[in-house]
Amino acid sequence: MSDDRRPLLEINDLSVRFGDRKVVDGVHVRVGRGETVALVGESGSGKSLTARAVLGLLPEGARADGSILLGGTEIVAAPDEELRALRGTRAAMVFQEPQTALNPVQRIGTQITQALRAHGPIAKAAARARAVELLTLVDIPEADKRVDWYPHQLSGGQKQRVVIALALSGEPDLLIADEPTTALDVTVQAEILDLLRELQRRRGTAILFIAHNLGVVAEIADRVVVLNAGRVVEEQPVRGLFATPREEYTRTLLAAVPKLPEPGDATGRAAISAVAETPAAVPADPKAWDPDRDPVLRITDLDVVYRQRGRGFQALRQVSLTLAPREVIGLVGESGSGKSTLGRTALGLIPAAAGEVVLQGVPLTGLSRRDLRGLRKHVALVHQDATASLDPRRSLEESIGEPLLVHRAASGALLRGRVGDLLESVRLPRAYATRRPGELSGGQRQRVALARALALAPRLLVADEPTSALDVSVQAQVLDLFADLRAEYGFACLFISHDLAVVNQVSDRVIVLRQGSIVETGTVETVFRNPAQDYTRRLLDAVPIPDPERVRPDTSAPVAVGA
Repeated sequence: MSDDRRPLLEINDLSVRFGDRKVVDGVHVRVGRGETVALVGESGSGKSLTARAVLGLLPEGARADGSILLGGTEIVAAPDEELRALRGTRAAMVFQEPQTALNPVQRIGTQITQALRAHGPIAKAAARARAVELLTLVDIPEADKRVDWYPHQLSGGQKQRVVIALALSGEPDLLIADEPTTALDVTVQAEILDLLRELQRRRGTAILFIAHNLGVVAEIADRVVVLNAGRVVEEQPVRGLFATPREEYTRTLLAAVPKLPEPGDATGRAAISAVAETPAAVPADPKAWDPDRDPVLRITDLDVVYRQRGRGFQALRQVSLTLAPREVIGLVGESGSGKSTLGRTALGLIPAAAGEVVLQGVPLTGLSRRDLRGLRKHVALVHQDATASLDPRRSLEESIGEPLLVHRAASGALLRGRVGDLLESVRLPRAYATRRPGELSGGQRQRVALARALALAPRLLVADEPTSALDVSVQAQVLDLFADLRAEYGFACLFISHDLAVVNQVSDRVIVLRQGSIVETGTVETVFRNPAQDYTRRLLDAVPIPDPERVRPDTSAPVAVGA
């Protein structure tokens, strides 16, 4: 076979071991020039380890066996000097989290010029000009100015574009994209996918794409390799895999994908309790507040302003909402729309600049710290990153039991029994109480975060992107668990997410935020099936559809390969 017809990447019988434990077992993958191959599977299936092995970037203690041919060059057991020469020029990686991939104290132009100089000698002026050219290539506006910006001055989508520019600096034949759109909202995600397709057409770049979002896979992949427990269980062209999956494991993954309703169709949602569209007003006397009847939360004409160095940024403008007992309201919108700010203001964690927040019948304005602490006994926050929110040095019993100790609700044997009950309520064994977060999977850590949030049986739960980092099967389990816990504990919830299909599954009503203002609100069925605003329609149109026959139209401009 000639070099032009031979696959750019050939992975043959690849195994990866940590000591005696084999975590990747006999994997075979082919990626042709200009082709996109997706690796999918649950967390721990071996996707990222397989991809990192291509660059010789396995974690300390891992050993690879088998063969990885990149453009005919053997990677397995290659000398470090040879691997360094290949990285960035023959293959480069786009990481999931641009915030950690970029140096926060260096200008983005400096980081790109350093990458250029690592690939060969280049004059300072030429390196800067090339950095501007690369930023222009990935659609960074005003690249000649923003080349001197720091990462914190860019949006999340722009930071991911800079990471792609860094990966392209050595003109690689293969891009390895490891969950490159996971933390992005749907519109920015769509822009990044369009960018990758355009770059592929323009440069003929091959892409090895790792993802847990099967809608994204349906949109970008030519072929799909399904991994489970370190082994390949199925490989098909993307249309064949979604239309006629051969293996039960693949069918299970596809069945776990939450879907938006079709126009005129109410399917795709979990069964949820009916809640009044407009709950009753909060009684004038807080002592008369009825937790079973009156709104858990009422926000009226809320303004929130962040101030830094004498400057103010208005994060929320004239926002009003009511949240009934046991109701779930989904908060959606692009990054920076004010979703998380609204959730934290509802909990009294961020002060209002104007307007009123009434929590459980009590206005938060002017409330003493002692009274606010007593009120917070009945509210809870579930963070997006369960790993970061749990102390790695503490046992699960210590983490889950902390709210009970702080509010003097339990101690000793009573506390241990309550922690065991909470673990069982989130479908974890009582014996896990002695474990630490590092001994758990991502989905298990998110269950622990839910257990801790429910320790004091809150009336209000704010869930901030609680499933965004989970693969589809684990996400489905957590969403099923959320529905069960909601029925058991009867809490009301502000559910913040950029995944509109997830919001559709768990919410009664939805609020669409844009640049700090509410642009549309109503029942999930009304807003998602018949949106009234163009902005809402654009959000819905940007959602990747888990069906290759009905993917979102490609909006990138066609460019000939080699142009």
